[in-house]
Amino acid sequence: MTLPAELDVVFIDVGGPIYHDETFVDAVTLALDDIRADRGEGPAERAQVKGVYDRIRVAQNGSFRSALATEVLGDSSLRGELHARTERYWHHPVGSLYSDVLPFLQSLRGRVQVGILANQEASVIDALRRDGVGELIDIWGVSAVVGHEKPSRELFDWCLAQAGTTAERAVHVGNRLDNDVRPAAALGLGTVWVLRGDAPDDPTDEQRAEPDLTVADLDGLGDVLLAGRSS
Repeated sequence: MTLPAELDVVFIDVGGPIYHDETFVDAVTLALDDIRADRGEGPAERAQVKGVYDRIRVAQNGSFRSALATEVLGDSSLRGELHARTERYWHHPVGSLYSDVLPFLQSLRGRVQVGILANQEASVIDALRRDGVGELIDIWGVSAVVGHEKPSRELFDWCLAQAGTTAERAVHVGNRLDNDVRPAAALGLGTVWVLRGDAPDDPTDEQRAEPDLTVADLDGLGDVLLAGRSS
């Protein structure tokens, strides 16, 4: 598949493309410590947590919280509890917005619809509005609000319905193959893989071949996406 020439909407993930992913990792680690404290255990070994995270980044497959529940807590059923406890710590502080985000979104404004399509807590909406992103967003596909999470197709379908268009006239920009590129491509959306945050430092040729386009950042991406668009 190639990027669509008839483009109606560009969806973008939050963690990685818009905000630094370190905030998520830190939040999950603190939630993990809370659960361990309830069991009379000390904080999780940071090297072990980092090892799990790095392994998933390289593989581009699997849930960070599921792996921690199994490998650090020793109980896969605690994934839900870890998810719930992450919310209180997961915030996007001032200064964590990538500098190329606003120029990218501004390049799309008025030419195509722009939508958030992300596994995030509802509080991300306030952060995006605070940082000037909110006024550039037409569709708010935030998992905690919509009630569906990537990689399930329901969140993608909901966002497409809100945009009033079809997958063939949409692009999704994300930084994970398993949660962004693969489910979007399976539905027929164009895909852009951004190599930061949860993306691996040195992706394989096979991984690079999965998306329609692989980029290091968002600089100039708006022009690329709109280059073949009929006006």
